[in-house]
Amino acid sequence: MYWRGLVGTVSGGEKNLSIAVRLSYLSSMSNYNWADTFREVYDSGYEVYMRGEKYPDEMFTEEQLEFLRSIGATGQEIFDFVEDNILSGGEPSFETVLLITAARRDYFLSQQRGQWTDEKVRVADLPAKTAELDGIVWLPRIIAKARAKLRGQMPEELMYGCGGDRPFCKRHNIHLADLLRVVWMAGENDDLIVQYIKSQSSEF
Repeated sequence: MYWRGLVGTVSGGEKNLSIAVRLSYLSSMSNYNWADTFREVYDSGYEVYMRGEKYPDEMFTEEQLEFLRSIGATGQEIFDFVEDNILSGGEPSFETVLLITAARRDYFLSQQRGQWTDEKVRVADLPAKTAELDGIVWLPRIIAKARAKLRGQMPEELMYGCGGDRPFCKRHNIHLADLLRVVWMAGENDDLIVQYIKSQSSEF
């Protein structure tokens, strides 16, 4: 339905390069099995956390951190995912974390050419938790967080997919990773994101 229309809208046109050109940056790391390596890093961090070493700096080796950085991720982000999974009854699941990370990796490699930015959003500058967009509470905040996540601009104290984001997505029948990709494709057009939310939610 609307999802297909949105994809069709943003996938055509001169400003969109072919996927082959966009991904020509890909580094010399093993792209074929990056997801397997990510699983190993995640599981290793999980085991470290369960041993009682509950600090991001203790969770991963330098080699693991280098790998995470090569796919647009940070140790802090994966620490947050692991900790929430353990403390929140299994949410977010590893599968969800993998899909979120894959969306960020795609953006990092195709749009940012594998280059990190020094810019970070300020938590104080985010829309309030009570802010609304077209009557949808939390939407302005999660849109801002999704853009920051895609661009690698998340400060360490902020988490995409946190205990506020997950109930929002569940309520409106949206996967966290799908929302990232919709925000990516919509660019700065918030109306497209609102339309997508309404097309998926039973509340409208």
